[in-house]
Amino acid sequence: RQLGIRVHKVNVVWPLEATITRDFAQGLQEILVVEEKRQVIEYQLKEQLYNWRADVRPRVVGKFADSDEWMPEAGRFARGSSPAHAAASRTGAGHAVGAHGHWLLPPIGELTPALVARAIAARIARFHGSPQMRERVAFLEAKEAALARPRVSVLRTPWFCSGCPHNRSTRVPQGSCAVGGVGCHLMAVWMGRNTTTIAQMGGEGVSWLGIAGHSGTHHIFANMGDGTYYHSGLLAIRAAVAAGVNITYKILYNDAVAMTGGQPVDGPITVPQITRQLAAEGVGRIVVLAEDPRHYPREAGFAPGVQVRPRDDLDALQRELRETPGVSALIYDQTCAAEKRRRRKRGAFPDPATRVYINELVCEGCGDCSAKSNCLSVVPVETEFGRKRAIDQFSCNKDYSCVAGFCPSIVTVEGGQLRRGRAIDAPAGEPHDLPEPALPTLATPWNIVVAGVGGTGVVTIGALVGMAAHIEGKGVSVLDMTGLAQKGGAVMSHVRIAARQETLHAARVATGEADLLLGCDLIVAVSDDALSKTRSGKTRAIVNTGQAVTGDFVRNPDFEYPLAAMKSQVTDSVGDGAADFVDASRLAALLMGHSIAANIFMLGYAWQKGLVPVSQEALMRAIELNVVAAAENRAAFLWGRRTACDPAGVERIAASAEPEIATHRVSTGVDEVVARRRDYLVAYQDKACAQRYAGLVERVRRAEQAVHAGSTALTEAVARGWFRLLARKDAYEVARLYTDGEFERGLHATFEGDFRLRFHFAVPQWGPVDPDTGEPRKHRYGAWMMPVLRVLAKLKFLRDTPLDPFGRGAERRLERALIREYEATIETLLDGLQAQHLDMAAEIARLPESIRGYGPVRQRNADAARKRQAELMASLRAPAPQRATAEVG
Repeated sequence: RQLGIRVHKVNVVWPLEATITRDFAQGLQEILVVEEKRQVIEYQLKEQLYNWRADVRPRVVGKFADSDEWMPEAGRFARGSSPAHAAASRTGAGHAVGAHGHWLLPPIGELTPALVARAIAARIARFHGSPQMRERVAFLEAKEAALARPRVSVLRTPWFCSGCPHNRSTRVPQGSCAVGGVGCHLMAVWMGRNTTTIAQMGGEGVSWLGIAGHSGTHHIFANMGDGTYYHSGLLAIRAAVAAGVNITYKILYNDAVAMTGGQPVDGPITVPQITRQLAAEGVGRIVVLAEDPRHYPREAGFAPGVQVRPRDDLDALQRELRETPGVSALIYDQTCAAEKRRRRKRGAFPDPATRVYINELVCEGCGDCSAKSNCLSVVPVETEFGRKRAIDQFSCNKDYSCVAGFCPSIVTVEGGQLRRGRAIDAPAGEPHDLPEPALPTLATPWNIVVAGVGGTGVVTIGALVGMAAHIEGKGVSVLDMTGLAQKGGAVMSHVRIAARQETLHAARVATGEADLLLGCDLIVAVSDDALSKTRSGKTRAIVNTGQAVTGDFVRNPDFEYPLAAMKSQVTDSVGDGAADFVDASRLAALLMGHSIAANIFMLGYAWQKGLVPVSQEALMRAIELNVVAAAENRAAFLWGRRTACDPAGVERIAASAEPEIATHRVSTGVDEVVARRRDYLVAYQDKACAQRYAGLVERVRRAEQAVHAGSTALTEAVARGWFRLLARKDAYEVARLYTDGEFERGLHATFEGDFRLRFHFAVPQWGPVDPDTGEPRKHRYGAWMMPVLRVLAKLKFLRDTPLDPFGRGAERRLERALIREYEATIETLLDGLQAQHLDMAAEIARLPESIRGYGPVRQRNADAARKRQAELMASLRAPAPQRATAEVG
């Protein structure tokens, strides 16, 4: 008001009410219109003020700002440029200069408070300046520059839920592509599945109508959900039939509006009804792929000629349909995984007594089970012998797609029950023996940013704190930033608490204004959105370092979690001593029996640190009102409090409940690496095999010490790579690792009750090959296989002898060839070894660690390793200047 600034909040953006608008504009010299996306208000405002006299008509600025500058000493605008214009241009976040000047407020993306603040400052700076305003703009620019600097980062990209039908249904055959629309299936766009573009509801595949005759591609697939089909998707199919193009609509019938929370589809719709509608519209071939074809009786009411086939036929069927002229339809019938989980909890959906389990010792860590299932419940396990795979039994939705991974380590367990971890009782006297923290006084509003993974209860944390503040009569606002992020993506909750509601003027925490960053997930905590809210000297950070799986791990089995780098980013942003890092996921799993309690654990930790300005009584009441798992949440909150007070004591309690698995303890030096592998090879074959291993490693050690005393990089690389090749997992070794007792101990540690095993094996040289995948087909075997494996394990003396019935297979021949090649390669590296070559020699020696998997998977990895070795050896032999160039490249 002192500056002559008026604010008009438009509640109805169209049509813009003329009288109020004109009254607001009277006597103004400039109006800045701030609106999301396109210029809906700005264009109406200009039209309403167009006929005003030039001397009274205010200037209207919105998306663009030109080079006119307000000159207060002259009382007019003059052409020219100024620092203010440069600042205004920069708020366009890299957008091109428009026809009317510079972008002031970009028309795409989100208008953050920082963008709006800088735009307002750029206009005010033409006639007014103050130290406060200049300081604030300088801070915003510095924060933007800091976040723009290159840094190690990982994206928490939204992903299909564990067991989601889309994990399979959105695949297309080699050489085909697909288009998407509105629904969870649009996430296939960033999953490397040849799925491009998205469309509005009712526009799925319609873009193909115009380009079909000009693209050089004769066919395309279009994804569509059952909710979209019922809403307006049928119109798109009708248009495709009218256009006569070659297109296959893949309609997922998942029995729910999955993307927005699992609501029922608005209207009666069944798979048989869809087939009859499609047939009536003129769709040619219609096929139903069902998770369980037996669900449909002979008189189900399908349209004439409709086939019902199992979902395993997906690839073969799609190859057939892409050669079918005209419009065809594939209806993929499988219930939404999230809905299955909800209904099973309510007893409204069958819960099969079958679970998947991975024999960690047999697992090669190749990631084929992740590639086949695209599932986030297949998680990494770091061991002495490399990264392996395991099934997160708590998040698994029993889809069983991972069983298709070409690997003998995957078994299914029928019957019995999952042995859930037992919650540890809190020490006697809690919570009364814990010191009461000094909570914030709320002289000014207190700002909390909760950052975590969608679907893990991040929104629940904001809701609990908000309800606790409401119970105490405090002012509170909670803003959840979710959307598609609920599908395993980044979720943030802005919680603002004040003594009185009227002191809260915005729901979102502004740049640099967070008092607490509660990072329930480290990856989301170091995102630009989260770190932009922090400021050194003001913000405290409490961050969970537990490593939740991302889509990057599904695509890349060697994905490395940059833990140290991300922790440094948090510390740099909030300042030394202002960040606490705690592995809440691990502690919650050990103390509470499962990791889902980690977020409430984090809340208890932050509260004990005096960073959540509501009482414990109010929080406990909020937990009770939430109803779900109230007792567990109260216990998790108390464990978080105790950890904040006595982290070492809680760690001792948790460690006592942690199972001791020998292979999970990683060696601390090269001598231990060699000794543990030498012992393994004795059990694998005999002492002669172990001596062969140790002999080559010792030769390398002596050669390395001769050129660089104290260096062990090459020796350790050979110790690991040479072992990988010698301890190859042929039929005898797989049998030994199933019957030596370790597998059964792990199995009984995970399951209890009366259960049966089912093995899923493929014998490449004897079994049939799948014509679609080119891989030998896997077959299911019963528990009777265990005695067979015990006998087979005792026949290891036949390995590499003329009597070995498995020795003539392509995979065994490959393994023997790799052993010979490795020995020759190491001899070449040792001949004339020099200190400056050690790093590259070690990289070459480590290559066998990338040769993982079984059958075709192992062959592909071996081909890639051989190619990489040829490149490195060529670089090693090159003259020094060329080698340096090759290394940089």
